[in-house]
Amino acid sequence: MAKTKPGKKDLDSYTIKGTNKIVRPGDCVLMRPSDTDKAPYVAKVEKIDANHRNNVKVQVRWYYRPEESIGGRRQFHGAKELFLSDHYDMQSAHTIEGKCTVHSFKNYTKLENVGAEDYFCRFEYKAATGGFTPDRVAVYCKCEMPYNPDDLMVQCEGCKDWFHPNCMGMTIEEAKKLDLFMCSDCSSDDDTRRSLNSLPASPTADGKDVGLTN
Repeated sequence: MAKTKPGKKDLDSYTIKGTNKIVRPGDCVLMRPSDTDKAPYVAKVEKIDANHRNNVKVQVRWYYRPEESIGGRRQFHGAKELFLSDHYDMQSAHTIEGKCTVHSFKNYTKLENVGAEDYFCRFEYKAATGGFTPDRVAVYCKCEMPYNPDDLMVQCEGCKDWFHPNCMGMTIEEAKKLDLFMCSDCSSDDDTRRSLNSLPASPTADGKDVGLTN
C-alpha cells in the first residue's frame, strides 16, 4: 500500500460492513442515500484510502438515473438504465450497501435473466450541462424512438427495421407467436403475418439516428 500524504494510505480493497463482499477500485457499488425512501445511489469506485484513524473513504464517480438528469426520464429509457456522469465525490465507505454490475448496453440485451443488481449504461452524462456522449442514438419503428430493452420489438423481413407491436396494431401476445413479419411499408397484405415459432433477437445500434436533446 503506497502512502499518499502523511497519515493517509491507499487501500487495495474494502470489505462491506456486515458482509464478506470485497470492493476494489473499478467496482460498481450501491450507496445508501440520506433519504431512506430513495433507491440506493449507484457509483463506480475510483480509489479507496484510510486516514490514521482507519476511517475509510472512497472516491466515486456517480451514475445518474434518467430521472436525476436535467432532461428527466424519457420513453426509451430502460428501467435499469444509468448514465455515467462526470460528477466525482469522496464518501465514507460505510455508506456502501452492496455491489452491483453496470453492463454495456450490448451485453445487457444479451442477459437471459436480469437480476436486482444488474444495470446498464449507454451514455456518459455531463452533470452541469445535461449533455450526453454519444449525443446521437439510433431510432426504430414508425414512432422513431430509440430502443428500450424493456420493450418487445419485432423485425421486418423486408426492410430489416424493428417495430413495436402496438405501433403495428398487434398485441404482445400476437407478436410473440410471429415466425415472419412484414411491416406495412413492405407489404400491404396482412396475410404475410404468419404465426408460431421463434422471435428474432434485439435491435443493434444500426439504423437511423437522432440527436439527444433536453
